[in-house]
Amino acid sequence: MADDRKDHNNWRADTRMIHGAGEMRSQYGETSEALYLTSSYVYPSPEEAAKRFTGDAEGYIYSRYGNPTVTMFEERMRLLEGAQAAMATSSGMAAVNAVFMSLLKAGDHVLASRALFGASLYLLNELLPRYGVETTLVDGGDLDAWQKGIRKNTKLVFLETPTNPTLELIDIKAVAKIAHSVDAKLVVDNVFATPVLQQPFLLGTDIVLYSATKHIDGQGRCLGGIVLGDKDYIEGDLMQYIRQTGPSLSPFNAWVMLKGLETLSIRVRQHCSNAKKVADFLKGHKAIERVIYPGHKEHPQHDLCEKQMGGDGGPLVAFELKGGQEAAFAFMNKLSIVKICNNLGDAKSLITHPVTTTHQRLSNKERADLRITPALVRLSVGLEDASDLMDDLGTALG
Repeated sequence: MADDRKDHNNWRADTRMIHGAGEMRSQYGETSEALYLTSSYVYPSPEEAAKRFTGDAEGYIYSRYGNPTVTMFEERMRLLEGAQAAMATSSGMAAVNAVFMSLLKAGDHVLASRALFGASLYLLNELLPRYGVETTLVDGGDLDAWQKGIRKNTKLVFLETPTNPTLELIDIKAVAKIAHSVDAKLVVDNVFATPVLQQPFLLGTDIVLYSATKHIDGQGRCLGGIVLGDKDYIEGDLMQYIRQTGPSLSPFNAWVMLKGLETLSIRVRQHCSNAKKVADFLKGHKAIERVIYPGHKEHPQHDLCEKQMGGDGGPLVAFELKGGQEAAFAFMNKLSIVKICNNLGDAKSLITHPVTTTHQRLSNKERADLRITPALVRLSVGLEDASDLMDDLGTALG
């Protein structure tokens, strides 16, 4: 198998997504990356097998440990993010869980923003305490709260920005400084911004993770996740955890993600263009109580959006309808083009009601603290014609 990897550091991001490190072609010289659907590998001799198991020889052992197609995806994401190393996982939540479990032990403390995906909150609030790990949740936009929440035994600081589903922004650079004051690792879930709009490593982040299921795939086909960071961590504690517990990415899903990366930049920018038009349209509608979009000057952290995301408001819009949950459900039931689905980052526009889906496990108080109201819906704006989307939304709003 020929390995085309060269020094691609001078290439720009859009070129890296297509030709980035990891074009490992077989003897047939295929244009598209090869799909190696195999669970295991054969060795030319028992001596070679022994060397691979001890690490004295390079080569694949078992696809739970590594696979050429998965390696290509990891290498391309590593180059795109500017990370030293990367390791793929079976889903985005597998990535979150692997980071927590590989870094934390009993007696450690986690500091995190309270505005997180519901499954991430489950890990922090319910799972980690079973193993003696304590969590403090703070208002992500309040830097004083981050400073007050940090402890000497804080090992991990975790956030997502923009947040799910209320699109709050968090100052990554400022939180990184607070985390590093006690040698804690800052972990950023960069799913909503994507690597196209936001580069957390340039802002001081130690570990970046993605649900590749979202914009990286971009067409709702399969699950995947990835963790990026320095070589010591990725090829040390994280690799050991993933190898021994098994949340590995399938070769087929890795191949789909590679195909997704080739169009990621074009898709995300069109998502954002459509989202801005939709957000502007909704802002003036009489049936809408509140529109949340970081690209609007009215957004409380619009200045941070300019600084951290290049001023692009992102591909998602959240808004509240007048009339509460009843009005939200009636509106959603009248939509034609926009589909009801809790996923996001798809070519199709998708809408969900967080109170009854992604954040239904939270208490009423927890949702109220996050301003996740029964009237709130989250819209992942797709690649349809923006005029058709606005017509669909307008008709459903009456």
